[in-house]
Amino acid sequence: MELKQIVTGFTGTENCSIIPITNGLINTTYLVENHDSKEKFILQKINTEVFKFPEIISHNHLLINEMLENGNYSLQLVKPKEALSGNFIIKDENGESWRMLGFIEDTKTFFKIPDIKTAYESAKAVGSFLNTVNPETLPDIQTPIADFINFEKRILDYQTSLQHADEDLLKNAASEIEIMNELLFLPQKWIEMEKENLLPKRIIHGDPNVRNILFDETSQPLAVIDLDTVTISTILYDFGDMARSYTNTLDEDNGYAYNNFNPHIYRTVKDGFLLHLKNKLTFEELENLDYAAQTVIYIQAVRFLTDYLNGSTYYSTKYAEHNLDRTRNQLELLKGLRQYLKED
Repeated sequence: MELKQIVTGFTGTENCSIIPITNGLINTTYLVENHDSKEKFILQKINTEVFKFPEIISHNHLLINEMLENGNYSLQLVKPKEALSGNFIIKDENGESWRMLGFIEDTKTFFKIPDIKTAYESAKAVGSFLNTVNPETLPDIQTPIADFINFEKRILDYQTSLQHADEDLLKNAASEIEIMNELLFLPQKWIEMEKENLLPKRIIHGDPNVRNILFDETSQPLAVIDLDTVTISTILYDFGDMARSYTNTLDEDNGYAYNNFNPHIYRTVKDGFLLHLKNKLTFEELENLDYAAQTVIYIQAVRFLTDYLNGSTYYSTKYAEHNLDRTRNQLELLKGLRQYLKED
């Protein structure tokens, strides 16, 4: 099945242009323009190595959009396009899964937070999204990636990698392993709180990075996008990942990072995040925001180091020490956050 046949399966016409978009991290993405209707769409081949059941992400996306449309939500929605068959997924002859989404015109994205104002508006947008999709009774949101936020498993995977890693890799990462082991206590509280059901189950975005927000020309958020990772977990994860990705002043690939934590952006992100959520969150959630930021950064460092010790089989790398550099970057970020919280 050629690309145009897949497009026709959604649009009903071959009179379309198809342009690759190369900045995606997971899925293969194209911009499609229907010359008959003058409409534009996003076409994606879903990475089934990551998302084993593509129908789940379509199911979740439709449920989330329904809540956003019926709620007091001011941002725009990216809407899945139904295929002519009545489904939202088309499978090609190789078993690959394709979906089409609406396209929002005249937008821009950031790959890093450029300033304090954008940090606040971005955090506010995510907070509004989370507030709207978390009614008292949660809908049937399904799990798109098994064990994605299972921190106990992340630690076990790390400890297994220590036992089986090549001696040269262990030697190269000796300093990072020492720091990681000194901080092994960090995720234990999270693990225990989850086991004791102290953290409410909520719908979370799962990847609230600034690159998953569309902005207008004045840098005001227009839409929260990329709902593939939406799942049910603790909302602390989304805050922690925002703190991790927003406050890093350097690219996370930079292994020579020094003093890469921005405390001003951290305070701003917390203020924006809580604007719509403060009255919804429980005491345990509010009290553990700072702890969550530390833990999510630590777990990301664990994941990078685990992959390095396993021979870099999960994350895409450009050179042998790439995952080790990422680990160093996250550990420096964590160091800055912990120092800030100690002084605050």
